[in-house]
Amino acid sequence: MTSLWLLLIGLAMLLGGYLLYSKFLAQRIYQLDAGFPTPAHELGDGVDFVPTNKFVLWGHHFTSVAGAAPIVGPAVAVIWGWLPAFLWVTLGTVFFAGMHDLGSLWASARNRGRSMGMLSGRYIGARGRNLFLVVIFLLLLMVVAAFAVVITNLLISTPSSVIPAWGAIAVAVVVGQMIYRWRINLLATTVIGVTALYSLILVGDRYPIELSDPVLGMSPATFWILALFLYAGIASLLPVWVLLQPRDYINGVQLFIGLGLLYGAVLLSTPDIVAPAINRSVPEGTPNLVPLLFVTIACGAISGFHGMVSSGTSSKQLDKETDARFVGYFGAVGEGLLALGAILATTAGYATLAEWEAVYTAFNQGGVTAFVQGGGSILNAGLGISTSLSATILATMAVLFAATTMDTGVRLQRFVVQEAGEVLGMRIGKLAATGIVLVVALGLTFSAGAGGEGGMRIWPLFGTTNQLLASLTLSIVAVMLIRKRRNPWPALVPLAFVLVMSFYAAIVQLGTLRDDSDWLLLGIDVVIMLATVWVSVEAVLAMLDARRSPAEPDDADRTDAVDAIRGA
Repeated sequence: MTSLWLLLIGLAMLLGGYLLYSKFLAQRIYQLDAGFPTPAHELGDGVDFVPTNKFVLWGHHFTSVAGAAPIVGPAVAVIWGWLPAFLWVTLGTVFFAGMHDLGSLWASARNRGRSMGMLSGRYIGARGRNLFLVVIFLLLLMVVAAFAVVITNLLISTPSSVIPAWGAIAVAVVVGQMIYRWRINLLATTVIGVTALYSLILVGDRYPIELSDPVLGMSPATFWILALFLYAGIASLLPVWVLLQPRDYINGVQLFIGLGLLYGAVLLSTPDIVAPAINRSVPEGTPNLVPLLFVTIACGAISGFHGMVSSGTSSKQLDKETDARFVGYFGAVGEGLLALGAILATTAGYATLAEWEAVYTAFNQGGVTAFVQGGGSILNAGLGISTSLSATILATMAVLFAATTMDTGVRLQRFVVQEAGEVLGMRIGKLAATGIVLVVALGLTFSAGAGGEGGMRIWPLFGTTNQLLASLTLSIVAVMLIRKRRNPWPALVPLAFVLVMSFYAAIVQLGTLRDDSDWLLLGIDVVIMLATVWVSVEAVLAMLDARRSPAEPDDADRTDAVDAIRGA
């Protein structure tokens, strides 16, 4: 089958979802109100609460939720064949991810920008809130520690990405000044920023930086990990407009340019998909497609981490509530487009089936490397871009998205620590909360060696934990909709499907961890499963109670959500 058909069908489904289904959700289900006072205006502090142009906010939201996961997940999952991955990415994005991301953004904006963990206290109960915060903290810990290692490995394996990866920080700072201080037109700012970023890619390809061993008495891996955590800690404390917003915005634009190049190369070269639609000869040891497909591809179909970003940073920057449709739903569509690109690169980027099978010799053998190799081959064939420059473009894309997710993850985890302090009656400052996050994450990252092996140790639990969190987030959205006497089924259907599949996957994972005698991860998996069951039961009871209670008017959203949460 030619990759052209897969590209056109995928684009039609994803863009059709935004034009049609998101409009239905915005008008009929969430009933977005342009006159509702958003947290960015009501609580504006110039640091975390900042009214933001919807295109800039979309860039922050999209790149924060994307990271490397919508590349890694599909690039691994095609081992079962391209058709299951394609269907889950397209249908999951349209009916699951878009609904989830828009819903969590709306729910938080209606409650003064509070996180989903704290909202669970208002809508589900105090016990559910405490367990919810535990699951969120563990998920963010996985993201921060693992992405530091992923970025480090890319910087080492593709030294041509070092200059553009770190140079993008300087570009972002200048872009932030251009937007907020110098008030330069957004289009002109975008052109200047993107031009500077791609110039850095050309420089990086010409002058790769490969660190010697040792560096200041450390291995290159240790040095890069410490540098990344230092950057993430500083970035999480700065006002969002200084670095976080402009960095994410420029990264979002460059991603669409990168995807445009990849999609354009597919249109021009129309490579055949060499991977089977359904792979009936998977390597020995490959787990069953059901339920593992639905947790292997999380970001790119539906992801609980998105709810953390929506309610942790994006809701605090929403200028108008009606902007949530573009920021939240189209942010999910952007990630679906990236996942679609990953599927094309890893199934049509190889010359023969034998060459593809030589890469996919075992489960988890795909990933970023397969994406860079396959995508580079397509760019070379379709646009004549050299193999070296193609690899630099794609590797830089992966590094920048992983980095934006990492620094957003540190900021979100800081919020969680501060919110947990509120629950315990303690006031934890930003510096102290950030210090706690960095110490715990660094401790995990280096727990198995100076190369950061510990950062990947907990990663096998990410997929199931992430999807379980998505279902719990949807339960809060469903309770809110029932309270307002609106149709909850667009939330309940994906909630039920994701909860069943992810819990099934967690049970399967228990057996694997037991066979591997990994008692630490097995214990964490059990804690997460028990917390999920408990919160789910509390959520069902909350939904039943909401059906019996009088309808909640929209004016109730204007009450002080902080007091409501503390009194839960």
